[in-house]
Amino acid sequence: MENDYRRMKTVLTHTGKIYVDTEHRLEFLTVGDYGKENNIKADFLGLTKEINGVANTEVDLSKKWVATISTQKGCPMECKFCDVPKFGFHGNVSIEEMEWQIRNIIKNETVRNTDRFNVHFARMGEPTWNDNVLAFGIVLKEVVKSCGLIAKTVHPVVSTMLPRANRKLENFIQTWCGIKNDFYGGEAGLQFSINSTNDEQRRELFDNKSHSLATISEMASRLPMPKGRKYTLNFPVTAQTILDAKELSRLFDKEKFIVKITPIHETASAVENGFEVTGYSDYNVYRQFEQPLLEEGWDVIVFVPSKEEDADRITCGNALISEEKI
Repeated sequence: MENDYRRMKTVLTHTGKIYVDTEHRLEFLTVGDYGKENNIKADFLGLTKEINGVANTEVDLSKKWVATISTQKGCPMECKFCDVPKFGFHGNVSIEEMEWQIRNIIKNETVRNTDRFNVHFARMGEPTWNDNVLAFGIVLKEVVKSCGLIAKTVHPVVSTMLPRANRKLENFIQTWCGIKNDFYGGEAGLQFSINSTNDEQRRELFDNKSHSLATISEMASRLPMPKGRKYTLNFPVTAQTILDAKELSRLFDKEKFIVKITPIHETASAVENGFEVTGYSDYNVYRQFEQPLLEEGWDVIVFVPSKEEDADRITCGNALISEEKI
């Protein structure tokens, strides 16, 4: 694959680049970060300022560099807020293709030293369907180094919507926890896309393809205690989101998990399915969810993207390739 760029398109954004490779049915991206003091509220980290809008400013890849790659060519899931299923499903991404995405991301930038290089397995696909993710997690540090990038920290992150048809789901998650805790010494992430504490609402959001909350809770109870950062319960919220802090406390262990709140992004699918996208400039949207969680004793991160990031479609749930002719 190394020299085949015939049909790869590079889309410049305010904070990075999106690569759309129709030849290999891949999409991946590189972005910088505005800095956690500008786009995150997390009282437990000492970041207590409410985020009423995020200004678009210059980003510095030498401080924090985020690469988001695809683990599948399209996605077999049918999440109602995500554009990736519009592209269909064309199989799993190989280890070679994951490496190819990382090499393209690094070689097309001039930065060769960074404090932190995050790799999110999150652009297209449900990573737990692809065991190549586990194998690539083991070689990722060496791949980054071989590309000429010196990173003080390499931090891979797996996000899953917990597909109930995947009989190997728990084995995948347990294996990833071992990679996170042992191979990376805690410097890796695991995110569960929970999105609601109401099973009926979750069935609607995930097209009835995610496990029930009770089953997820049972799997979570069997996870090892995390080293480094805790595991994450992710809630992309809308005005309709049901997030019951007491119910969450009943289901999950605060010693193992933190809660992350973000806005649901303004994808074509989110708009088509009537989700009320809000929260880019008014913290009241988040406070109604955050405050009961804090009162319950949860560690909470509220992450707010800029309007430019959402308009550029670098955010989760977007897929420019879904509009391309293959």
